[in-house]
Amino acid sequence: MSETQSEIKIEELEAQYETEFEVGQDNVQMLGMDLHNPVFFFSSLLILVFVIGTLLFPESANTALGDTKTWAINNFDWLFMVAGNFFVLFCLTLVVLPFGRIRLGGDDARPEFSTLSWFAMLFAAGMGIGLMFWSVAEPVAYYTDWYGTPLGVEANTEAGAHMAMGATMFHWGLHPWAIYAVVALSLAFFAYNKDMPLTIRSAFYPLLGDRVWGWPGHIIDTVAVVATIFGLATSLGFGAKQAGGGLEFLFDIPNQINTQIAIIIGVTAVAIFSVVRGLDGGVKLLSNINMGIAAVLLLFVVLAGSTVAILGWMGTTLVSYVENIFSLSNWVGRDDETWYHGWTVFYWAWWISWSPFVGMFIARVSRGRTVREFIIAVLLIPTLITVVWMGAFGGSAVEQAMNGVGALTEGIDDVSLAMFQMLENLPLTNITSFLGIVLVLVFFVTSSDSGSLVIDSITAGGKLDAPVPQRIFWATMEGVIAGALLFGGGEQALGALQAGAISVGLPFTVVLLLMCVSLFKALNHEHLLLRLKAA
Repeated sequence: MSETQSEIKIEELEAQYETEFEVGQDNVQMLGMDLHNPVFFFSSLLILVFVIGTLLFPESANTALGDTKTWAINNFDWLFMVAGNFFVLFCLTLVVLPFGRIRLGGDDARPEFSTLSWFAMLFAAGMGIGLMFWSVAEPVAYYTDWYGTPLGVEANTEAGAHMAMGATMFHWGLHPWAIYAVVALSLAFFAYNKDMPLTIRSAFYPLLGDRVWGWPGHIIDTVAVVATIFGLATSLGFGAKQAGGGLEFLFDIPNQINTQIAIIIGVTAVAIFSVVRGLDGGVKLLSNINMGIAAVLLLFVVLAGSTVAILGWMGTTLVSYVENIFSLSNWVGRDDETWYHGWTVFYWAWWISWSPFVGMFIARVSRGRTVREFIIAVLLIPTLITVVWMGAFGGSAVEQAMNGVGALTEGIDDVSLAMFQMLENLPLTNITSFLGIVLVLVFFVTSSDSGSLVIDSITAGGKLDAPVPQRIFWATMEGVIAGALLFGGGEQALGALQAGAISVGLPFTVVLLLMCVSLFKALNHEHLLLRLKAA
């Protein structure tokens, strides 16, 4: 190909992703906020209608949405499982393809944050709070047959203990992080390499063209906002219950609705302060503090507990995960339907419904990384860290249950107390339980303010720096929704909210599969363009 032909080909390739759309062109300014029309207004209306309806009819809402969630899980379990497996294979394929050398933001782009701060932020937003909730409760639940056992293994046996650790790791390992990675990489690439708005719709430009700036895009972004706010509010409500359980365990403060509302108010106030300070002064700072506290607590559990046994549990967790990952990924001919639907399919729907929030936040902080570096960091490193965490906390809990030590011997009575019941059998219980409470609360703050930054971006038409009043509005809304539902409808209302978020996971599974097709086309286009320019 001659030089002139190459130049013509380059111009043709670049023209494929040229658009006259400008970030924020559909926005309206009011009350000091920069709002995308109609995404902000439709999202707010849907959220308002849902919250009022749930408060007026909590039992009916919980039943209706619960039935919808059950229908989606029972009838489309195959779709969730196939999609989850595909996302893992897709990400691993990108690591080995030449696409891996593409840098987010162009060849001259460099990371905004240090590797340690970057990892701390994506981990805190991705699943830090979930690990506090379930790293103890989940393996003990599987070991004691609280709600079925993985692959039908016999409960309360050594084989059951090993399977419990591997199955727990399966739910927190490669699959959820691959879901997040697909969304995050798509958004980062189109925002930083193609100069498009940092919103979910941008990832579909190769499939929809300029139609993505119209109603198809409005619908995609609106669903993303609603799923994000519902997921965050649900976690904040249930998290207040766990923190309240810790306060009752440690200080005999009754874990009543007033205590939980006070916790929500406190978390929301700190989250507002954090989002006002922005990424550097807020989320990054709190995420680094979080990881520091988590490291201290992890080190204490390893050293204060049976160190040799815990190190053994880390190895057992990894080995069991590797041995059983294919069996657990299968959806055909399963004999453990109760467990499989109640845990695995539920988790996959939950991770997918959370993917717009976590994926966009990871994209927001990942400029300057190569595709290969991005995938390895987002997919593999968190999985290895989770093996260590699960081995320490989950392994200690299962060890106690196997040896008849403490309350966990009888299984799981209250999920919010499981971690504190495990720490009760180690030295310095009051100190470690207090650290656990602090860690839960700070994880909630980082989830809240990172979620607020994400919703700000979507409802501002993809602008990276939404006005401060807009950040305050969404951080406040998360707390108000969680507090109102908890106060007005109790756990039934929060259950309805959670069921709604899970139900969104079904249509969003199809959205994510299409996103993979769109991303592959765009990366192939970028790779060809870079080769021609280099030649």
